Amino acid sequence: MLLNVEGQTAYCYTGGKAFDAALPTVVFIHGAQNDHSVWALQSRYFAHHGRGVLAVDLPGHGRSGGAAKESVEALADWLLAVLDAAGVRQAALIGHSMGSLIALEASHRAPARVTHLVLLGATYPMKVADALLDMARHDEPAAIDMVNLWSHSSIAQKPSFPGPGFYAMGGARRLKQRISAINPGQVFYTDFYACNAYANGAAAALAVRCPTLFVFGLRDMMTPMRSTKLLTESIAHGKVVRVDSGHELMAEQPDAVLDALIGLM
Repeated sequence: MLLNVEGQTAYCYTGGKAFDAALPTVVFIHGAQNDHSVWALQSRYFAHHGRGVLAVDLPGHGRSGGAAKESVEALADWLLAVLDAAGVRQAALIGHSMGSLIALEASHRAPARVTHLVLLGATYPMKVADALLDMARHDEPAAIDMVNLWSHSSIAQKPSFPGPGFYAMGGARRLKQRISAINPGQVFYTDFYACNAYANGAAAALAVRCPTLFVFGLRDMMTPMRSTKLLTESIAHGKVVRVDSGHELMAEQPDAVLDALIGLM
């Protein structure tokens, strides 16, 4: 589905069903240098089980136009504008990595509009090493390869993968490379910069009142569980689910992630 948001095209995958704003809405928000496709299983499940689904492509990513935004705050405002354009009054927000910060900030800016909050691969502060920021800016292909390696727990495929020949690390790498190919505006660096610069996470977390779920990868090297204490203590009512994966939870353990989401909603 294509929407006009802030004068640019905004693409939302609707899970194989026509979007109906009258249904309870679930919004999926991807992470850095990704697009809506990382939510393939989860978005389709909810679309075929009585929910309206909006799996967004953030500005400058996938099929959405415009430049990548330089702050989490601007991305949260954009996300709320997507809800307006789609005619959605309230929604559950599900975000991965950078997307988790966007969901958290959107819930802070418009708490009455968020029914549930799900944060996957989340941490705060989400600091990015200076060396990685520099690499993303000056040698993006190398940064993609480095982050892709760190984001997976192993090269071995898990039993819940779609089938023979499916290669999680290769698919994730090609997706990041595709985002670079269709948008030469240093999207990877801009995304990392936004994560690194976000400073409102503590206040936003303390303000959360809606049902909340954390999904963490037991072997996540990008946002390791030891770094999640501030978030989980600030949102003390949040439920925590741990799955056997690295940072690419939805690819490495799609069924476990889906089960966790179903358990909350």
